[in-house]
Amino acid sequence: MENYKLRQIGNLSKTKIDTLVIESQNEGFHFLNRLVKDYENGTNKFDKPGEALYSIFDVNDKLIAIGGINVDPYSKENGIGRLRRFYVGKAYRKKGLGRILVQRIINHTATFRVIVLNTDTEQGDLFYKSLGFEKEPLYSNSTHYLKLR
Repeated sequence: MENYKLRQIGNLSKTKIDTLVIESQNEGFHFLNRLVKDYENGTNKFDKPGEALYSIFDVNDKLIAIGGINVDPYSKENGIGRLRRFYVGKAYRKKGLGRILVQRIINHTATFRVIVLNTDTEQGDLFYKSLGFEKEPLYSNSTHYLKLR
């Protein structure tokens, strides 16, 4: 991690995210575009108790990875967090940065007892299972979960 900086994003509007959004769209992913739109219109600011948005920047301060955790909007249970808007730039994959980012997000929260997520790619499935997530749709609109306590 010596060539990278892990930071919590306090204000997404002040973060240069356009290049990462375009890259993700070129791969067929539109969730970073939704991240920006939801942040701008106030729908999701990652500001409820336990929520956070984290990023990794390279030595030139270029945003190369992002991901956050929200109170799960699909669950009626308390203590369920949802890993959201997680993306690592193509050139930076397979370097352990995604693992570091997810672990930081998990370590951030003392609020949640379970973290859920939804992925529809085989690469995502393998990645999250390598981090201890179970693949089973026990929670609404999710493919994977991780019990924290």
